[in-house]
Amino acid sequence: MKSLFRVAQAAAIAGLVLTAPAAFLPVSAQNPARERAAKTEPLTIVSKTGPKRFAVEVMRDDAGRSRGLMFRRHMAADHGMLFDFERTEPVTMWMKNTYLPLDMLFIRPDGVVSRIAADTEPLSTAIIPSGSPVSAVLELNAGTAAKLGIQAGDTIEHPLFKAR
Repeated sequence: MKSLFRVAQAAAIAGLVLTAPAAFLPVSAQNPARERAAKTEPLTIVSKTGPKRFAVEVMRDDAGRSRGLMFRRHMAADHGMLFDFERTEPVTMWMKNTYLPLDMLFIRPDGVVSRIAADTEPLSTAIIPSGSPVSAVLELNAGTAAKLGIQAGDTIEHPLFKAR
């Protein structure tokens, strides 16, 4: 039963939406101009090539983690979305209802990037595993990690990781 719960939980966290009337769609799906007004926080990736700064939306609850970047059509080059899973364990993601190709950075509780899933396929239900226990995932536009020289082993600076 516990494993079935984990599968259901992973599906919810990854953003499963079977059918949703417009009233239940994310605000950005109803009005794309609203996605630009989302509250962001500063985040820095410290890599061998120097610090890379981003403005990120942080998803700290089940509803936010389930919605993620679904239905969005645009994201600024210096923006991203940080998923706080509130615990450390292996996680899985997918791209269902996500139109933007993304780089997914899987992050340990100490802020170190453990794995990067680059150029994920939009609208795919393929499972993207963390490969090890993590506490967060950072989603950036596809190609950002390669373009900026971001690699596994780099460190994320954000209050989320200082609190742990």
